[in-house]
Amino acid sequence: EDSEQAEDNSSVEKEGFFKKKKKDKKEEAFKVKIDELEDRVKRQMAEFENFRKRTDKEKAAMFETGAKSVIEKILPVVDNFERGLAAVPEDKKDDSFVAGMEMIYKQIMTSLEEIGVKPIEAVGKEFNPDFHNAVMHIEDEELGENIVAEEFQKGYTYRESVVRHSMVKVAN
Repeated sequence: EDSEQAEDNSSVEKEGFFKKKKKDKKEEAFKVKIDELEDRVKRQMAEFENFRKRTDKEKAAMFETGAKSVIEKILPVVDNFERGLAAVPEDKKDDSFVAGMEMIYKQIMTSLEEIGVKPIEAVGKEFNPDFHNAVMHIEDEELGENIVAEEFQKGYTYRESVVRHSMVKVAN
Protein backbone atom coordinates (compact mmCIF):
# COMPACT_ATOMS: atom_id res chain seq x y z
CA GLU A 1 0.00 0.00 0.00
CA ASP A 2 2.79 2.38 0.84
CA SER A 3 4.39 1.80 -2.52
CA GLU A 4 1.06 2.45 -4.28
CA GLN A 5 0.62 5.59 -2.25
CA ALA A 6 4.16 6.68 -3.05
CA GLU A 7 3.47 6.14 -6.71
CA ASP A 8 0.25 8.12 -6.41
CA ASN A 9 2.09 10.94 -4.66
CA SER A 10 4.82 10.98 -7.25
CA SER A 11 2.28 11.03 -10.05
CA VAL A 12 0.46 13.89 -8.28
CA GLU A 13 3.75 15.72 -7.88
CA LYS A 14 4.59 15.11 -11.52
CA GLU A 15 1.15 16.25 -12.57
CA GLY A 16 1.51 19.40 -10.42
CA PHE A 17 4.95 19.98 -11.88
CA PHE A 18 3.63 19.75 -15.44
CA LYS A 19 0.68 22.02 -14.61
CA LYS A 20 3.08 24.55 -13.13
CA LYS A 21 5.27 24.33 -16.22
CA LYS A 22 2.27 24.83 -18.49
CA LYS A 23 1.15 27.76 -16.33
CA ASP A 24 4.64 29.32 -16.55
CA LYS A 25 4.64 28.93 -20.33
CA LYS A 26 1.21 30.56 -20.58
CA GLU A 27 2.30 33.44 -18.32
CA GLU A 28 5.44 33.92 -20.38
CA ALA A 29 3.42 33.87 -23.60
CA PHE A 30 1.07 36.49 -22.10
CA LYS A 31 4.02 38.58 -20.99
CA VAL A 32 5.56 38.44 -24.47
CA LYS A 33 2.20 39.39 -26.01
CA ILE A 34 1.78 42.26 -23.52
CA ASP A 35 5.30 43.50 -24.29
CA GLU A 36 4.51 43.37 -28.02
CA LEU A 37 1.28 45.28 -27.53
CA GLU A 38 2.98 47.89 -25.31
CA ASP A 39 5.64 48.34 -27.98
CA ARG A 40 2.97 48.76 -30.69
CA VAL A 41 1.10 51.32 -28.56
CA LYS A 42 4.30 53.28 -27.95
CA ARG A 43 5.10 53.24 -31.67
CA GLN A 44 1.57 54.34 -32.56
CA MET A 45 1.77 57.18 -30.03
CA ALA A 46 5.12 58.31 -31.45
CA GLU A 47 3.75 58.15 -35.01
CA PHE A 48 0.70 60.16 -33.98
CA GLU A 49 2.87 62.79 -32.27
CA ASN A 50 5.01 63.07 -35.41
CA PHE A 51 1.85 63.36 -37.53
CA ARG A 52 0.48 66.07 -35.23
CA LYS A 53 3.72 68.05 -35.39
CA ARG A 54 3.87 67.70 -39.18
CA THR A 55 0.28 68.86 -39.65
CA ASP A 56 0.85 71.78 -37.27
CA LYS A 57 3.84 72.85 -39.39
CA GLU A 58 1.80 72.45 -42.58
CA LYS A 59 -1.05 74.54 -41.13
CA ALA A 60 1.39 77.26 -40.08
CA ALA A 61 3.00 77.25 -43.54
CA MET A 62 -0.43 77.48 -45.21
CA PHE A 63 -1.36 80.38 -42.93
CA GLU A 64 1.92 82.16 -43.73
CA THR A 65 1.35 81.67 -47.46
CA GLY A 66 -2.23 82.95 -47.22
CA ALA A 67 -1.20 85.95 -45.12
CA LYS A 68 1.59 86.85 -47.56
CA SER A 69 -0.85 86.62 -50.46
CA VAL A 70 -3.28 89.03 -48.77
CA ILE A 71 -0.46 91.42 -47.83
CA GLU A 72 0.81 91.42 -51.44
CA LYS A 73 -2.66 92.51 -52.57
CA ILE A 74 -2.86 95.31 -49.96
CA LEU A 75 0.58 96.80 -50.66
CA PRO A 76 -0.43 98.47 -53.99
CA VAL A 77 -3.25 100.22 -52.09
CA VAL A 78 -0.67 101.48 -49.57
CA ASP A 79 1.52 102.65 -52.47
CA ASN A 80 -1.40 104.58 -53.97
CA PHE A 81 -2.17 106.23 -50.63
CA GLU A 82 1.47 107.33 -50.38
CA ARG A 83 1.50 108.66 -53.96
CA GLY A 84 -1.80 110.48 -53.44
CA LEU A 85 -0.69 112.08 -50.17
CA ALA A 86 2.68 113.07 -51.70
CA ALA A 87 0.87 114.79 -54.60
CA VAL A 88 -1.23 117.06 -52.36
CA PRO A 89 -0.24 120.72 -52.95
CA GLU A 90 1.07 122.68 -49.94
CA ASP A 91 -1.97 124.95 -49.80
CA LYS A 92 -4.30 121.91 -49.54
CA LYS A 93 -2.40 120.05 -46.75
CA ASP A 94 -4.74 121.40 -44.04
CA ASP A 95 -7.88 120.36 -45.93
CA SER A 96 -10.16 118.04 -43.90
CA PHE A 97 -10.33 115.55 -46.79
CA VAL A 98 -6.53 115.28 -46.89
CA ALA A 99 -6.42 114.92 -43.09
CA GLY A 100 -8.98 112.09 -43.36
CA MET A 101 -6.89 110.32 -46.01
CA GLU A 102 -3.79 110.65 -43.81
CA MET A 103 -5.68 109.11 -40.88
CA ILE A 104 -6.82 106.18 -43.04
CA TYR A 105 -3.25 105.71 -44.30
CA LYS A 106 -1.89 105.72 -40.72
CA GLN A 107 -4.58 103.23 -39.68
CA ILE A 108 -3.64 100.85 -42.51
CA MET A 109 0.06 101.14 -41.62
CA THR A 110 -0.63 100.56 -37.90
CA SER A 111 -2.76 97.49 -38.70
CA LEU A 112 -0.06 96.07 -40.97
CA GLU A 113 2.59 96.67 -38.32
CA GLU A 114 0.46 94.93 -35.68
CA ILE A 115 0.30 91.76 -37.78
CA GLY A 116 4.06 91.81 -38.40
CA VAL A 117 4.42 93.76 -41.67
CA LYS A 118 7.29 96.24 -41.65
CA PRO A 119 8.77 98.48 -44.35
CA ILE A 120 12.33 97.69 -45.41
CA GLU A 121 14.73 100.56 -44.79
CA ALA A 122 16.61 101.35 -47.96
CA VAL A 123 17.82 104.90 -48.61
CA GLY A 124 21.26 105.47 -47.12
CA LYS A 125 21.67 101.77 -46.27
CA GLU A 126 24.10 99.36 -47.87
CA PHE A 127 22.60 97.45 -50.79
CA ASN A 128 21.48 93.98 -49.71
CA PRO A 129 20.09 91.67 -52.43
CA ASP A 130 18.05 89.84 -49.78
CA PHE A 131 15.96 92.99 -49.27
CA HIS A 132 16.65 95.27 -52.25
CA ASN A 133 16.16 94.96 -55.99
CA ALA A 134 18.58 97.25 -57.83
CA VAL A 135 17.01 98.64 -61.00
CA MET A 136 19.49 101.49 -61.55
CA HIS A 137 23.12 102.29 -60.79
CA ILE A 138 24.62 105.77 -60.52
CA GLU A 139 28.06 107.22 -59.95
CA ASP A 140 27.97 109.48 -56.91
CA GLU A 141 31.14 110.46 -55.10
CA GLU A 142 29.20 111.67 -52.05
CA LEU A 143 27.69 108.24 -51.43
CA GLY A 144 29.77 105.22 -50.56
CA GLU A 145 30.15 102.01 -52.52
CA ASN A 146 26.90 99.98 -52.81
CA ILE A 147 24.78 102.50 -50.91
CA VAL A 148 21.11 102.88 -51.82
CA ALA A 149 20.67 106.38 -53.29
CA GLU A 150 16.95 106.34 -54.00
CA GLU A 151 13.94 104.12 -53.42
CA PHE A 152 11.41 103.77 -56.24
CA GLN A 153 9.10 101.31 -54.53
CA LYS A 154 9.05 100.51 -50.83
CA GLY A 155 9.70 96.91 -49.84
CA TYR A 156 8.11 95.07 -46.92
CA THR A 157 8.78 92.09 -44.70
CA TYR A 158 6.25 89.88 -42.96
CA ARG A 159 7.53 88.14 -39.83
CA GLU A 160 11.16 88.38 -40.94
CA SER A 161 10.57 87.14 -44.51
CA VAL A 162 10.44 89.43 -47.53
CA VAL A 163 6.99 89.97 -49.04
CA ARG A 164 8.19 92.54 -51.57
CA HIS A 165 11.76 93.70 -52.25
CA SER A 166 12.53 97.43 -52.27
CA MET A 167 13.09 98.69 -55.82
CA VAL A 168 16.16 100.93 -55.55
CA LYS A 169 18.87 102.96 -57.26
CA VAL A 170 22.37 102.03 -56.03
CA ALA A 171 25.52 104.18 -56.06
CA ASN A 172 28.77 102.60 -57.26
